[in-house]
Amino acid sequence: MVSPVPAVDVPPQPWTGRFDGDGPEHRRWWQAVTPYTPRRVHTASARPAVILGFGSDAGVRRNKGRTGAAAAPAAIRAALGPLAFHLSREVHDAGDVTVAGDALEAGQARAGLAITGLLDAGQLPVVLGGGHETAFASYLGVAGSAAVREGLRVGVLNLDAHFDLRDEAVPSSGTPFLQMARAEAAAGRELRYAVVGISEPNNTRALFRTAGELGVDYLLDEDCSAEAARVFVAAFLAQVDALYLTIDLDVLPASVAPGVSAPAAYGVPLPVISAVCRQVAASGKLLHLDIAELNPEFDLDARTAKVAARLINTLLG
Repeated sequence: MVSPVPAVDVPPQPWTGRFDGDGPEHRRWWQAVTPYTPRRVHTASARPAVILGFGSDAGVRRNKGRTGAAAAPAAIRAALGPLAFHLSREVHDAGDVTVAGDALEAGQARAGLAITGLLDAGQLPVVLGGGHETAFASYLGVAGSAAVREGLRVGVLNLDAHFDLRDEAVPSSGTPFLQMARAEAAAGRELRYAVVGISEPNNTRALFRTAGELGVDYLLDEDCSAEAARVFVAAFLAQVDALYLTIDLDVLPASVAPGVSAPAAYGVPLPVISAVCRQVAASGKLLHLDIAELNPEFDLDARTAKVAARLINTLLG
């Protein structure tokens, strides 16, 4: 028996997009996505993808960033809707978990329970953040899932300009991976964490020291050629049985992703990030994914939302 996904705060809403016809040759995302009905799937290939929004500004606010990411799930869905649907898997929408005011931890816990339920039912959760505090909600879901209970080596690959390893009294969008490391240590495990796109000027020596102490693998943004990124990701994938991929859109240049809390002065080129996504998808190890830090208030012509949608489409293809 499949347990239902814990109640979301906002149920799935109707999707919209361009209409060219009802046939499969005309199908777009908005015509393909259906509301999620809990059920267990028993195949590892082409797992159905289930979209779950995490509408949160609380972590960015605590981290003294510019708020607006709570509106991101709707913006990403709006960018996905008109895209032509070429996928061979089903895609469903489970609605949104939203964080009211500063109730971040409660929202993360609710989202984590929903993610665990999806994973244990054989689905591929696709979480739309929210600030990068979304990552700790994802971690709670993955850590509670059968994949971890059964002893799989789960790695966390972060595409990001920042380590997000801040040691703060109050959790925020800057602390999720240190929170993960401490939670893993408390459970008698070690966090397997790697980052593509680190900006040296935007991470203090203290953060680099913490990364070193935790054994974090990272690739600097200036070193992210297509080949260097491919080799780096391949080496990390070889160390794990399953992968949680998290994408902070500020890994991209500000010209490509202006609508984020902290636009990048340098950034990793979109073709490199897209190639990493294809590599991860082709590995067969993708367990869970999220995308974070879209801030529609500062986006230009929905440019960042469209990039987020394109990357999701690539990962599910």
